[in-house]
Amino acid sequence: MNKPNSFDNIRVVLSHTTHPGNIGAAARAMKTMGLRHLYLINPRHFPDPQADAMSAGAEDLLRDAVVCQSIDEALQGVVFTAAMTARLRDISIEVKTPRQAMPLLLQQAATQPVALLFGTEMSGLTNEEMGKAQVLVNIPADPDFSSLNLAAAVQVMGYELNVAAQNHLPSTPEKQPAPHEQVEGFFAHLEKTLLEIGFFTIQNPARLMQRLRRLYARARLEQEEINILRGILSVTTEYNARLKTRYQQENRDIPKQQDV
Repeated sequence: MNKPNSFDNIRVVLSHTTHPGNIGAAARAMKTMGLRHLYLINPRHFPDPQADAMSAGAEDLLRDAVVCQSIDEALQGVVFTAAMTARLRDISIEVKTPRQAMPLLLQQAATQPVALLFGTEMSGLTNEEMGKAQVLVNIPADPDFSSLNLAAAVQVMGYELNVAAQNHLPSTPEKQPAPHEQVEGFFAHLEKTLLEIGFFTIQNPARLMQRLRRLYARARLEQEEINILRGILSVTTEYNARLKTRYQQENRDIPKQQDV
């Protein structure tokens, strides 16, 4: 198997893995599919002899694995994240099959880092973690028994990446999306601005931010677009501050009524 150069830009990110054997088995699945970059978010046990044993020849991937304290650390520099889900939840982030999603991920990987994000074995990814992704991926399975073993899910996605690489030569994407940390900086700025202008008095903050994340995930913001949006937010807060100052000044200038 000739590994496409774009595979060097693909991270497999495992969040809060509880059993070290699953990390080793996932590393083995990665290596058979030509994937080499493993990121672990707060694994319960790692490094661990069970991980080494289950890797069955992929110990080099375990030695090179990057252990992170947060999802933002694991996704730093990433411009496109595909998050795995076994359940179609009440979130409007676009949901695709692996066959639909992997060509998109591979196209972005032609020039910039991308990530495949997998959740913990028992409950999968949290809504917050899925909110960091640009697309959700659901592996078609028996609806009565749809939960795949972690390593099996990694193997399926690796296989679909290879199918995409053989069927569609990756081309340079038309858009160059902003990396994860710049997108997160924008969302922090947006939430702070909405709080300052009083918008959250009529909205549920957490639910609103979740919906705004979905909106901008579909847009796949470029760095210049983020700069424009943050410029708008800065002007908004400056204008709001001037209005507050003016209102306070006018209230100070109004003579108080004297008691009769």
